[in-house]
Amino acid sequence: MTDSNARSVEVTRLGPGRWQATNPRGGRIDFGDGETDSFTPVELLLAAIGGCSAIDVDMITGKRATADEFTVRVSGDKIRDEHGNRMTDLQAVFDLVFPEGAAGDKARSVLARAIEQSRDRLCTVSRTVTVASPVEMRPA
Repeated sequence: MTDSNARSVEVTRLGPGRWQATNPRGGRIDFGDGETDSFTPVELLLAAIGGCSAIDVDMITGKRATADEFTVRVSGDKIRDEHGNRMTDLQAVFDLVFPEGAAGDKARSVLARAIEQSRDRLCTVSRTVTVASPVEMRPA
């Protein structure tokens, strides 16, 4: 893996049930164990799937027209089975409204294909979940 391919975040404990992820550019996001209104790690996974695909779809459709409304609802079921805790039945539902007219028609005409491209090839997050990359965990 080259430096241009490497991605990383650092996760630091802020207190009981409270954590913060920091990226190399200095961005920060707080999260927790579900006892407060902070996102949980599972909710961050869902947000990452929706966000990654939203960016892909917006880049493709946005070449034709900017959506007046753009929402992605991502959901799934958290289960525990012989494989341990995990998410199943993951879904991302795109709800976009484009302006009336030729540009909006062009954007609407590529929407389904843009979603398919994100799902099948472009979105690194959902592709990693789908293809299932092992995660190495070890002490420093």
